[in-house]
Formats: sequence, C-alpha cells, structure tokens
Amino acid sequence: MSRSETPSCPTISVVMAAYNGSAFIRETIEGVLAQSVADFEIIVADDASKDDTLAVLATIDDPRLRVLPAERNGGPAVARTRAMAVARGRFIVGLDQDDLCSPDRFEKQLAYLDAHADVALVASTIEMFEGDRIRRDPYPDLVDPSEIDWMMLLINPLAWSTTMMRAEAARALDPFERDEMRFAEDFDLYTRIRAHGRIGRIAEPLVRYRLHAGGASQAYEEGMIQSAGKVLAQRYAPLFGSDAMDSALLMSRHAGASYAPADAPTLARCGTIIARLLEAHGAIAPAFARSSSAALWWRMARSGLRAGRYGVGDVARARPDFAPLAATGKRAIARDAAIGAARRLLSPRS
Repeated sequence: MSRSETPSCPTISVVMAAYNGSAFIRETIEGVLAQSVADFEIIVADDASKDDTLAVLATIDDPRLRVLPAERNGGPAVARTRAMAVARGRFIVGLDQDDLCSPDRFEKQLAYLDAHADVALVASTIEMFEGDRIRRDPYPDLVDPSEIDWMMLLINPLAWSTTMMRAEAARALDPFERDEMRFAEDFDLYTRIRAHGRIGRIAEPLVRYRLHAGGASQAYEEGMIQSAGKVLAQRYAPLFGSDAMDSALLMSRHAGASYAPADAPTLARCGTIIARLLEAHGAIAPAFARSSSAALWWRMARSGLRAGRYGVGDVARARPDFAPLAATGKRAIARDAAIGAARRLLSPRS
C-alpha cells in the first residue's frame, strides 16, 4: 500500500513544543502546510502558554494539525514527549515554534532516509536569520556520519528543527526526551538514538533558524552549557574517570558555547582533553578528526587572545601537537594579540 493510501497513519509526524509562541507559530506552521509532501500530521504540545498561542492555533483550519494543551508548564522535553506519545507517523520531524522549513524539506529528507537504510536520523544545515541579517551554518560541509560521530564528542553540531528520524528508533527511546537534560535535551536525544542507527546530514539549508531575544538559546545559555556538559560527561566517563564532568564542562563552555578560555592554563587543558579524545576516538574519521580539532583549538586560542586573557607566548606554550600554526596563520594571531593587548590597556585595573 502506498503512503497516500494510508491517511490514518501519516508518513510524517511533526513534533512541536509551544510556549508563548503566538508571534511566530502561525508562520512556522504555514511553512509545514506548504510542504511538497502532504502526508503528515502536526502535533503541537502547548506547554501552558500565558499568551494567546492556543487562540492562534485555533484559527488554523487544517485537519492535519493536532493541539495538546497542558494544565501546567513542564518544559520542552516534557512537551515533546507528550507529542511523541500520540504521534502516528513512520517518520518523526523535530521543529521549534519559530523556525521555517523550505517547501521541499520533507521530500529531501525522506529521499535521504530511503537511500540510507543504516541512518536513524538525518538533519540538515541551517540558515540563521534575525530580521534582515543572515548568518551561515557554522558547519556547512558536515554530512558524513563518521564525521558527525566525531563532532558529537566535542559539541552538538545539529539543530533540532532540522531533524527527521525513523519512528521505530524514536519510539525505542524511553523517554523520548529527558527533562533532566533540559536545555540540551536534543543533544541527549541524538546521543541516545545513535544506538539505533547512524546520524546523517544534508548539506543544504532546509530550515531557516530564527534568532531573537526570546529564543531558548538566547535566554538559557548557562543552563545549556551545564546540560550539554552532562551529556558529554556520560561519553567521557570511560576515558576521563572522575575528571569527566570537569572536562566535559570545559568543552561545553569553550568549544560548544565559544566562550574564551579564562587563562592560558585553561587553554592548555582544553588542548589536552582534545588530544586524549583524538587518541581514543580519532580513528572514527582520522583526517577530519585531526583537522577539525586543530580548527577548534585555534578558535578557542584566538578568542582568548582577542579577549586579552593571555599573550602569543602563552599560546605557543599551550599549543598541542595536533594544532599546527599553519592551521590558522601568523597574521591572524598577530591581529588577535594586538586587539587583546589594547583591551588590557583600556580595561580598568583591579
């Protein structure tokens, strides 16, 4: 039986948590309703919104939209898990209330999963926007499943709103998302679903990711750092033992959230952590692991230089073997060091 002949069991279930989303949720849902693949349902779990989100949803006249109100706020992981509990589709799509899908998103992700039977979840690159300002995806060429496996040892490289996963893999997660990993529940899900298949990514921005002051990533960054650290610590425990959490928080803060290292010893420790991960797991994607590690370490080193946290000599002493000077360039380092020196001169003395 073809997909179009099974209306009671749609091909796709879109799982969306909503909270105070009245400003953007209509546009988001209209982007779903405009998909070239029409065999889907949209399940919106409203998380006890205090604005008129429910009223906006009530004006959308399409039988494919299902709304699940809640009596009290439980957080996005609880809301998405409620939506997942009633999802009927063979594929599950993640989407936040304020992001926008390209019209062929579902079509292209279904084709990818049809062609890659070993992949449980496929994401895509994103285009970030804030008003008229556009920002590129930070990892536009990250598509190979082995390379994604490596990056997930360091950071979360995937955007929730770009994900499509096989329902059998999603339903094997109990719960679907864990509230104890709040603000990094998506990263935790990717780590757990990996046991049920590989993770792929399409090198095309199938989603426009909205940046605004009310977004979760803007409002709860410290919570995201802590929770992403917990996710990484679970991966690091066999290698780092009692130092797993401290090491994971350093990676979450400086590699994931891009905070400048506080001082040269912190930068050196970040390099040591990455070097140990390379030794233990670098064979996942050897050439990529080394090149991406060099780029990541130099990004951290240069951010601290620009912030005036340390000087060029400190960077030279901290530089690990996997991060050759050629990976960044002397001119860039000199420019960053000059910016940092100026900031030190201009900053008030304690």
